[in-house]
Amino acid sequence: MIPTQRVILGAGLAILLIITAASIGLDVKSRSDTAWINHTVQVQKKISDLRVLLRRAESAARGYEIYRSAAFSEEFQAAHAQIAPALADLKRGVRDNPDQVMLLEGTESLALRRVEIAAEAMRLRAANDEAGIAALQGKAEGRGLMDTVMGNLDRLSEEEERLLAARSQDSRRTSIVLLGIDVAGALVILLLLVMVMRESQRAQTALKSTLMEATAAKAQLEAAVAEGTEHLVTAHDELRLSINVLQSTFRSMAEAVLVIDAEGTVLLSNPAAERMLLHRAGMNLRNLRALSDVFHGDGVTPLRTDELPSVRVLRGDQFEDLEMIVRPHSGNSPRHLMISGRPMLDGQGRISGAVLVYHDATTSRETERQLHQSQKLDAIGKLTGGVAHDFNNMLTVISGNTETLVAELKQQPELQRVARLIDDAAERCAELIQHLLAFARRQPLQPRDVEINAAISDIAKLLRPTLGEQIQIETVLQQGPMTAHIDPSRLTNAVLNMAINARDAMPNGGKLLLETHRVVLDEAYAQANADVRPGAYVMLAVSDSGTGMSADTQQMAFEPFFTTKEVGKGSGLGLSMVYGFVKQSGGHIKIYSEEGHGTTIKLYLPPGEGASEVAASVAPQAEGGAETIFVVEDDPLVRSFVTAQLQSLGYQTIAAPDSKVALELIEAGQEFDLLFTDVVIPGGMSGRELADKVATLRPGLKVLYTSGYTDNAIVHHGKLDDGVLLLTKPYRRNQLAEMIRKALGG
Repeated sequence: MIPTQRVILGAGLAILLIITAASIGLDVKSRSDTAWINHTVQVQKKISDLRVLLRRAESAARGYEIYRSAAFSEEFQAAHAQIAPALADLKRGVRDNPDQVMLLEGTESLALRRVEIAAEAMRLRAANDEAGIAALQGKAEGRGLMDTVMGNLDRLSEEEERLLAARSQDSRRTSIVLLGIDVAGALVILLLLVMVMRESQRAQTALKSTLMEATAAKAQLEAAVAEGTEHLVTAHDELRLSINVLQSTFRSMAEAVLVIDAEGTVLLSNPAAERMLLHRAGMNLRNLRALSDVFHGDGVTPLRTDELPSVRVLRGDQFEDLEMIVRPHSGNSPRHLMISGRPMLDGQGRISGAVLVYHDATTSRETERQLHQSQKLDAIGKLTGGVAHDFNNMLTVISGNTETLVAELKQQPELQRVARLIDDAAERCAELIQHLLAFARRQPLQPRDVEINAAISDIAKLLRPTLGEQIQIETVLQQGPMTAHIDPSRLTNAVLNMAINARDAMPNGGKLLLETHRVVLDEAYAQANADVRPGAYVMLAVSDSGTGMSADTQQMAFEPFFTTKEVGKGSGLGLSMVYGFVKQSGGHIKIYSEEGHGTTIKLYLPPGEGASEVAASVAPQAEGGAETIFVVEDDPLVRSFVTAQLQSLGYQTIAAPDSKVALELIEAGQEFDLLFTDVVIPGGMSGRELADKVATLRPGLKVLYTSGYTDNAIVHHGKLDDGVLLLTKPYRRNQLAEMIRKALGG
């Protein structure tokens, strides 16, 4: 081999070694770039999973606050148990980046604190600790913590996105350089071959040997290139899989997501957006504004154009849970939306578009409204029950004494007429208090299994003379036996009140329809109506063809003293009494009405468990007796009245103002035949507790209770305890005589 050939071959081999070394080094770097890309994608997924866990925990805590459901508590506990491991896993994922580690460590304590606040709130809710809840809410830590946590997670995600972009760019550069080196190597080999052929025609044997070596080197180089290409294909497949996962998640989200450009045109939308908002790619939000009316969360104040979420976010505003009510012009139902928005920036920091996320809160807001209405009615009921006791005590004295005056003034007609007016006024007051107690669910019910079709047929006969000939009464009763567990007398009063309201809504006559059906209220209906338990019910519907009610009127229809009638035409207690009766009976009531098209009120009553009972016949008016009655009454006026009435009936009386004095007299050996006690008395014991105590001293004791309103001493789940006799205040002399004889008879 001549020196020139040696120089050429030596230089060529050196270049090939350099190219091979560079190719191997770049291949190693390509593998490293691929690993770092996969690592960054995994960190992004961990951040997303952590964000979902925090949202799930917060959503479950809110759900538990609204519904007090064990399902929400279990969902919260499940999310809570996963948050700390998720934080630890994420911390391991970013340990190569000190800044990310420092930011995550600060976020970890905030996130755990936010979850602990939610857990504490749920524990306080479960314990009904209103003071604790108020104190916790007063600190107002929760929302600020969650905003900070989500902001930090956004920063973590943004940093990982930056790293992913940089590493992907670096990997592409490496691939390009590697390909260039391969091409350069091939060119160098070809150049060497040409030079060797020119310089050495005489050394064919050596040339063949060199050519074989060059061919072997080329094969090795091609193998390295093929291996590098295979790694790039694998990295591409993994990246495509990650993109598919993200796209699948995007399409399956329950929230509506819109990606818009700087002009408000929808670039990307998921199926939820097309279903919830009727928005899809290519539409412009500014043009869609004309298809509906948009209001603030109060549903009253219109949203100005510059306050629209798309306008605000394209100005650069970032917001969470912006409340908005949309009423489509098409007549579809309004939607209550919660909106979050984030602007998107280009490489120069300019706003190039935005992302809007819409959550449909229509169902939850309606449930909150119903719950608020129910709580308001319950509060009014408690207030009513509190004042009814004193009113009924006074009415007992007034009605009892005016009854005596009417009887004694037979020889003085003018004075007797005045006494009758007083007596009538007292009777009307008693009815008013009774209606209020019915609304307050404090009336003592005596429910039994009632054949509802037979009861409605009898009530319809009663209504015909009451409503007049201009009202046509029809009944549509489902065939077959159908019993409801209710107090039949209260049912009659309820239907009568609804029928009178229907008559007043049809001043020119019309039709009143009474219907009965067996129905089942499912879980979906119960979720939409917060006070309903799913199950079987007996449904009674009362429909009229009258003027109907507006939506605002329907929302207030059950409130006591609310009426749309003229002054003096109605007390506004009819429907509130029906509401109280149905709720106390364990049922549900619903109004369906449209102005100008009539009203339907549906009562869902608890079904009976056995055969219907036959109503007891009316007992004849009772006379007096000679037994001794022990009267325990704290009100001195009522006590004096009762003892005087009993003595006029021939009974001997003993009186005590409270349970302490009564027990001392009984323990001292005082003899009597019947204990007649108010339920609510001072002295350390209620009337029920006094009777139970005396029963241990004198087995077989006969007891008659009286009360101006019921409480849980003798009434449970809306009905009198078994074996309990109750004389409700106010009462007349003949009612007192009848109940005394009934109690003495055992």
